[in-house]
Amino acid sequence: MINLYIKERQAGDVTVLDLKGRVRVGGATVALHKSFRSLVQEDKLLILLNLAGVTHIDSSGLGELISSHITVFNKGGEIKLVHLTETLRELMTVTKLLTIFDVYENEADALLSFRSHVSRVKESKLFFV
Repeated sequence: MINLYIKERQAGDVTVLDLKGRVRVGGATVALHKSFRSLVQEDKLLILLNLAGVTHIDSSGLGELISSHITVFNKGGEIKLVHLTETLRELMTVTKLLTIFDVYENEADALLSFRSHVSRVKESKLFFV
């Protein structure tokens, strides 16, 4: 059974998590939860999940994506998805999760989409100063 491997890298203000393997009940979901919790504690709230290497995701994995999305959103951040496999896209369409997450075909477009968030946050902070 393949575990989940998570590689973290920075692209400007955005933290990219490259996921590879299976997101399922047990260790994989725990590892993903710890990654999200660590990013929130470090105030890294702009997160891009690269799902190109994900071969399987179960209901527990989907639940973790949803709860992490809510946590990050409530802290003023965003989680976006890139490189969904055909299987993941079908699963996320059936479960209506495509209505919750911004999904991109390529990383460049996904990273550009965070720029509007960054400028909105900076404007709102300036507004209240």
